[in-house]
Amino acid sequence: MIILKSEREIEKMKEAGKVLASCHKEIAKLIKPGITTWEIEEFVEQYLEKHGATPEQKGYKGYKYATCASVNDEICHGFPRKVPLKEGDIVTIDMVVNLNGALADSAWTYAVGNVSQQTQKLLDVTKTALYKGIEQAVPGNRIGDIGHAIQTYVEGEGFSVVRDFIGHGIGSSIHEKPDVPHFGLPGKGPRIKEGMVFTIEPMVNEGKYFSKMDANGWTARTIDGKNSAQYEHTIAITKDGPIILTDQDQLE
Repeated sequence: MIILKSEREIEKMKEAGKVLASCHKEIAKLIKPGITTWEIEEFVEQYLEKHGATPEQKGYKGYKYATCASVNDEICHGFPRKVPLKEGDIVTIDMVVNLNGALADSAWTYAVGNVSQQTQKLLDVTKTALYKGIEQAVPGNRIGDIGHAIQTYVEGEGFSVVRDFIGHGIGSSIHEKPDVPHFGLPGKGPRIKEGMVFTIEPMVNEGKYFSKMDANGWTARTIDGKNSAQYEHTIAITKDGPIILTDQDQLE
């Protein structure tokens, strides 16, 4: 069942989104060769506490951390660790913020120092794909229109879209309906309606779209060892179209 949100509920989620977006903007200032994802994890814990929020994914199904920190060929759900990031790496920081019971979810991929031209293209294409998906999230369209727009663009740029992990509804819990694939056919899937709140979070691989799971049971990575990037926003559907609840630009 898809739970439609009231304007009041969306406003509360937007406040959670502001905390999350501002946290990402601070993380961007920290990213440089030599920093560890463990240091980023500790920063996020402290930042959220300072702003009256909590990390919702900590403890979720036994997950131990406030962030997911996925480096290079890790697609998602990488564990924070004390290994320094190197020049040319990329790292995706994904988190879910709980502010007074309202949730917001956003991931961002960061370049560590100078990256290769191909890696920069991967980041640029993935971020553009996110916004192409958001453009389709209007009342009357279907969920499949989002995935089709993302897949068509990404594959046209020579990359691939991960199939095993998708976007999702969000509200009082992290994962609600609808499921939001980043691939598929236009005109398919649930009708997009005012009051829906969900994430769009394309994971884009430099090589093949297949994934494999690490022994920790959480971390997924590419099967060919090539890089993967991800950008994610939480959006709310209004009669006038989508509102990005985790928009970093709204803070400027």
